[in-house]
Amino acid sequence: MDNNTSAHSSTEPVRIWDLPTRIFHGLWIAFFVLAWVFHEDNRYLNIHVFAGYAFLALLLFRLFWGLFGSHYARFRHFFYTPGAVVTYLKRLLSKPQQIAGHNPVGAWAIFILLGLGLVVSLSGLITLGAEERQGPLATLFHPATGLLWHKVHEFLSWLMLAVVAVHVSGVIIESILHRENLMLAMINGHKQRPASTLGVPRHGKMALLLCISILLGAGFYFGACLPYESGRACQPFLGPKLPDNVLWREECGSCHAIYHPTLLPQRSWVKILDTQHQHFGEDLDLDTDSRNEIHNFLTTYAAETLLTEAAYKILRSIPPETTPLRITETAYWQKKHADISQLIWQSPQVRSRAQCEACHLDAAVGTYEDSAMFIPN
Repeated sequence: MDNNTSAHSSTEPVRIWDLPTRIFHGLWIAFFVLAWVFHEDNRYLNIHVFAGYAFLALLLFRLFWGLFGSHYARFRHFFYTPGAVVTYLKRLLSKPQQIAGHNPVGAWAIFILLGLGLVVSLSGLITLGAEERQGPLATLFHPATGLLWHKVHEFLSWLMLAVVAVHVSGVIIESILHRENLMLAMINGHKQRPASTLGVPRHGKMALLLCISILLGAGFYFGACLPYESGRACQPFLGPKLPDNVLWREECGSCHAIYHPTLLPQRSWVKILDTQHQHFGEDLDLDTDSRNEIHNFLTTYAAETLLTEAAYKILRSIPPETTPLRITETAYWQKKHADISQLIWQSPQVRSRAQCEACHLDAAVGTYEDSAMFIPN
């Protein structure tokens, strides 16, 4: 049956879009919007990441459905040459050509959106792996590359949004020219066409399977992938386990919260140990062997190693001519905590800027991931 139809005096509702295609269309938009809404505030990174995973999963389903789905959903039934696109546009104002499935312009928009969706998802996974040390690519990319991939991810997302805007505008224009509601057709699946037009099955079971898969994915992500502690959820750091030292934990942890070497540069740790007898009003009184062991640990795994996103960003914020002795003196720390009110600092749960564990679930291991942050009310 030909994909093209012409105006006919006798028409009836014909199912053009099967249920899986319509559900994909609606959910793909919804998860793109959800990811967009929660892309700024890192406290909601888990929602953004889940939306991204769902977005990618739906895209992969659409690729599968484009090969094995119903007639109008298959790619081979709306694969048009550039010449066909030009011809369609030329006839659009004079003699609009009604097509049962995707028209040439809409088809190209779909292929572009699917392609952009793939690269947006890939750049997001790389950013997640490089910056947050999470996801399937957590160990493949260095934190120093995270900023570049983050910018690429944002640019591609804006580009995709622009293509969506053009696509929606085209749908509205064609709805007016053809005098049919194309948006409604994507919701209910039907278009007014001659009775001879090929209709497609509903494919309800596949649609149900798609919905169940998304729900199970959400349950697995928020239930199994995110550890909960006192009602607080975080996505775990999946990069290489940070180096540890028993003596360092015992000596430093006996007086205050421990701060992993990655949080300050080598020169800071050297100066702190060189002035151990005047350590913020205290005398560390470390013997030579203990001092040397702790010194080696701190300088070997200092911020210059770039083992975490925090290490990279802290180091980048410190002018080379300065040697901060407190993490709170670094520009990155001050920027990240600038919007926290004095009431929170003075709250019983926090009490001090030195109590990192009050808000960071992973402070003890030193990773300081955004998704492991919980600011008490």
